Amino acid sequence: MTHMERGVIHPWLAPLVVTFKQHANAENAAAMRAYMKDHFPFYGIKTPERRQLVKEHMALHGAPDLAELPAIARSAFALPQRELHQVTVDLLMKQARKLTPEHLPLSEELITTKSWWDSVDAIAIHVVGVVLKRHPKEIAKWNKRWVASKDLWLNRTAILFQNRWKEDTDRALLFANMDRHAGHTDFFIRKAIGWALRELAATDPKAVKDYVGSRKLSPLSTREALRKL
Repeated sequence: MTHMERGVIHPWLAPLVVTFKQHANAENAAAMRAYMKDHFPFYGIKTPERRQLVKEHMALHGAPDLAELPAIARSAFALPQRELHQVTVDLLMKQARKLTPEHLPLSEELITTKSWWDSVDAIAIHVVGVVLKRHPKEIAKWNKRWVASKDLWLNRTAILFQNRWKEDTDRALLFANMDRHAGHTDFFIRKAIGWALRELAATDPKAVKDYVGSRKLSPLSTREALRKL
């Protein structure tokens, strides 16, 4: 039984929860909650302070072992406050180069748990993207799963995971993923298509111009794609 199922806070996380409660700021929390469209409660700890508190926590309790990361992640995501989810994402990003394809099911689980753009994009680009770049034989399997999913956040992941790959971007795969969802009505998919094209345009502007010129994309996707060209 996992920490998420039991409702028991992971021992590494428990003292950090106490610290976050002590540093709660109701005014910040209200503003942060509003910015996130009321999807999550917050302690009201802004990112620089949160990261400093985690640094101090690690000085006392040590950095979590790689083997403990899944349990810590599930425990954090089982709690309501968004700062705890953000701690998890930071931990995974920091260890991304040590992660293997065995961690992709966990990444998928977190992408589809308490989903919103902040956690999804960070995991898609800085965790999933790093793992798949190091293990290219895994790309086809996971991409097929995500691009065909009924979960729009997994669709967004398929479009965005190559966002930092620059000249190593598999253009055929990226364009196929976009073609599959070009008619999607959801803002987050349309925005992702534009964003991924804009990132690619930094290294291959011609490919992006040709793609945009030969497809019927939403105005949002087109505007985002060509913003820096």
